[in-house]
Amino acid sequence: MLSTGALRAHLLAARLAGPVATSREAGLRSYRLFAARDPRVLLGLDPERSWGERDVLRLMADKCGVSDDPDHVSGPDVIDPERTLAGLGAFAERLAGAAERRAPVLFGTGHPHRLLGFYAGLADAMSAAGCAVLTPAQGRCVDITTRFGVRTYALDYVRGVALVREPGVRAHGSEPGAHTHSPLPVRAVLEGAVEAGGVLPELVVGDHGWVCGAGQLGIEAIGLADTDDPALFVGEAEGLVSVAVPLDDAVRADHYRPLARYVLNRALLSQ
Repeated sequence: MLSTGALRAHLLAARLAGPVATSREAGLRSYRLFAARDPRVLLGLDPERSWGERDVLRLMADKCGVSDDPDHVSGPDVIDPERTLAGLGAFAERLAGAAERRAPVLFGTGHPHRLLGFYAGLADAMSAAGCAVLTPAQGRCVDITTRFGVRTYALDYVRGVALVREPGVRAHGSEPGAHTHSPLPVRAVLEGAVEAGGVLPELVVGDHGWVCGAGQLGIEAIGLADTDDPALFVGEAEGLVSVAVPLDDAVRADHYRPLARYVLNRALLSQ
């Protein structure tokens, strides 16, 4: 079993926490855009209260450990590994609760190149525990606004994890799916489940718009978030997101495997 001390060392060595690759400039830009309610960083969240830029910065300092000094404007951002460990512990508790009651679960990622393996391991364990890992609306097309204009993507599932890809593209070689922040995929999945008369998830596990989009609709949601993704932490502060784990979400995919093992051990779901 991976100890907390060993995982802390791994977080720092892999730059999942501590000084991370996400820049301070990127974080502050996201906080400004969130305060302006720019949909690109709201990720499907509709905050109840008014969040100014300083409010977001203070929240991110509390939730992630970034500097709360507004005059600190450049260099790498910093995530407190203790906050990451605490978040992973809370994440594991939510998974354990869902497994105990055999709750239907939906996994989805906007970071398939990095995080698909992490979520797939959790999906396998939840399925083995008797939970239905849901896969509705496969193949449904979703129009998503990108910096290149509106593009059409198709919903797909890999090892029980929802993602989007360009229509006609299948998982092969180095093409696991497209990166997206949009909440539209999770809305399409839930709509497809309703139309088919199927089961809705009691828990959504993922990142970006998968978590915020589900949480905004009143579904319990837990996920991972970087320092330039304030929406998940605001959602957690407002009670719309159950758990937001602070970590760098764009390191090598294999660096997330120890995190999955740690979470499954804590949730008593290791196989």
